[in-house]
Parts: sequence; C-alpha cells; structure tokens
Amino acid sequence: MEDKKVSNDRVKILKFKLESLLDITLSINANLPTDVLLSKYESILREKLGIGKILIFKRSATWECLLNGGFPKQMEKIDIESRLLGFDDITYISADMDFEGVDIIVPVFNNSVHLAFLFIGDIEEEGEGMSPVLKHLNFIQTISSIIIVAIENIRLHKESLRQEAMKKELELAAKMQQMLIPDNTHMPKNPDIIVNGFYFPHYEVGGDYYDCVKLSETRTGFCIADVSGKGISAAILMSNFQASLRALLTSDIDLERLVHKLNSVVVSNAAGEKFITFFIARYDNKTKVLEYINAAHNPPVLYNDKSGDVVHIPASCVGIGMLDEIPVVKKTEVYIKGYTKIVCYTDGLSELKGDDGLDIGTKEIIKHISNHEPVKDNIQEMIKHLGIPDTNPYLFDDVSIIVADLR
Repeated sequence: MEDKKVSNDRVKILKFKLESLLDITLSINANLPTDVLLSKYESILREKLGIGKILIFKRSATWECLLNGGFPKQMEKIDIESRLLGFDDITYISADMDFEGVDIIVPVFNNSVHLAFLFIGDIEEEGEGMSPVLKHLNFIQTISSIIIVAIENIRLHKESLRQEAMKKELELAAKMQQMLIPDNTHMPKNPDIIVNGFYFPHYEVGGDYYDCVKLSETRTGFCIADVSGKGISAAILMSNFQASLRALLTSDIDLERLVHKLNSVVVSNAAGEKFITFFIARYDNKTKVLEYINAAHNPPVLYNDKSGDVVHIPASCVGIGMLDEIPVVKKTEVYIKGYTKIVCYTDGLSELKGDDGLDIGTKEIIKHISNHEPVKDNIQEMIKHLGIPDTNPYLFDDVSIIVADLR
C-alpha cells in the first residue's frame, strides 16, 4: 500500500509539472502580455508549491525587479552586479549571507549568461520531512527560465517594433528634409549666375542646409547653414530656420536686419541649447555686386578666373542664436570682375582628414577650382576624389556644398 501511495504521489507531481509547463507554454504561444504570464507563474509557485515570497531580478539593458511577491521594498534595491553575479548554482542562504528573508537563490541563464535571479522565501514546511519546494528546485529553475526568456523575447520584439517605427519616421523625416534642399534643376542657370549644390546627411536627417532664391529679375540670394549638433533636434531647428529665412529674405531687405531677425527666431526656438553658423549672400547681376555676411560659418572660397586670386571670406559676426542680441553685424560688398567662382561648404567637408592626418580645410577646394572649368564640374571631381560618401573613412558629419559661377 505504501509503495502504491508513493507511486500515486509521483504521478500527481508529474501531472502537476506537465500541466504547469503546458499552461505556461500555451500562454506564451498565445502571445499573452507579460503581466498575465507573471501572474500564472506566481500562482504556480505560491499557490501550488506553497512559496510565501518571490522576488525576481531580470537583466535587460540594466537589472530590474520584475516581480516582488511578499518581500520588503528595500530588497528591490540590491546591487546585482556586486552581490549576485557569483551565484552560478541554486544556493541555500544562511544567516551570515545577509539576504534578509531569503531562503534560496535560483539563478536563470541564457547562453551561459545570467539572465535573472529568483529569490525564494517563507517556504511552507511539511509536518515531516523536507519542504516540497526543495524537491522541486530543478523544476522551479526550468519554469523560471522558460518564463524569463519568454518575457525577454517579448521585450525584444517590442523594442524591434519600436525601432522599426522610428526607422520609418526617420525615413519620412529624411524625405521631408530633402524637400527643403533645392534641387539643382531648380537653381539659377543663366549667363550671369549658375548655382549648384551637393548634400549628404551623415544620419537620416541632419543639421546642414543650403538654399538659393531668385529675389528679382536681377537679384539672387543664396546661403548655407549648419546647426550645432546632429540628429533630429538639429533637423527640426534647421527646418524652422529655413521657413523663417524664406519668409524674411527679399530683394531689398538689409542683410544686417535679416541676420538680427533670424537671430531672434533661433534664440526663441532653441532656448540657448543650439546655434547656427550661417553664410548669406545676394548677387545683383546688373550691378555685379555681391553682398554677404558670414555669421561664424566656415570661410567660403572666392576664385577669380582672370587674376587667379583666391580669397577666403572670414566671419563678420557670431553665429545665429549664440547670443540674445548680436552686438555687431558687418556686411561686405564685392564687385565681381570677370568670371568668379564661389564655394560655400560645411565643416563636414573641411574637417575631413588628409593623407597627413590633418583637416583638409580648403586645400582640396582651392586645388580643384583653380582652373577655367565650371565650378560644378570642379566640385563633382573633388567629391569623387575624396570618396564622398562611400569610401572616405573619415566621413563622420553631414557634408553640404553650394557653389556659384558669377559673371
């Protein structure tokens, strides 16, 4: 009779384990949420096995308390890295180990890496013999491993969906930002002025911007700008800046006044966290006067084909948004004598490294434009020579270039 009773008990235990594993597995396959899975798991341990306290720490990006059933809140603040990573086996806790209320620690692994730790406390004792929990520790470890891995897979799946959604948002943002950059086919192409541009954002979206606007029958405005920093915040600020510039730039607005107005817009929108370096020029092909302001931007390069002179246009005031009020803004006017090329660029180009390991600055620009060929062809050859965007190992920033042939 005793042997039969033992046999029946074993059958009941085996049936309980199989039913528990089946229930958990079906729940996982049914894509039930994390809180439901944890509720089922906790019910098995507390109600079926008589465990009074359960605490689970799970690793994701950092260690977190996944479930606390019965332990004091301060137990959730245990430093896992220093106190638990040495537990590689199921461990019975003694009083001198300083884990208050914990009887057993059960580690959970995934690919030989600690994925979680289960604390068990307040174990229900039998009248005779050892607690049933101690008989089923391997089962507890197995079902804990199944549930923790499932929850981690749920987290990874959600993270994957979130990243995919973000990727689509960035792709859409990139397309919208590309629409702000004028296409070369829509830039001025006449005997007096020919304008072309090149744009390569290092990320999906960037903080570089250039533009060209026909202001009147004789006047054309063009500019280039670069927001401090990169990514979405830079792109949003630049989009706002572009809208403001388009609204303010006219054939007769004083360029100093334009810069002051743009500064107020950026200060208001960026709250002092970002600024914009900015070069703005306006060319009158009737008077042959090029007027410009360089607000802390990289010095554009002027090349006169007749004389062979190369001029760098220095900064004439601080960047847009650096100060609440720009104290001094200086406009410069240049009379264009004969065929002249102008190249404006962002620091993604000038800070590329040369063979000597130093920034190339404007060396490549000067080398490539010092000839009689159109500046568009010069820049295309330079971009190819520098391996932009495919083969240059030093390309870590947005690269934008706007060039003009002036006559």
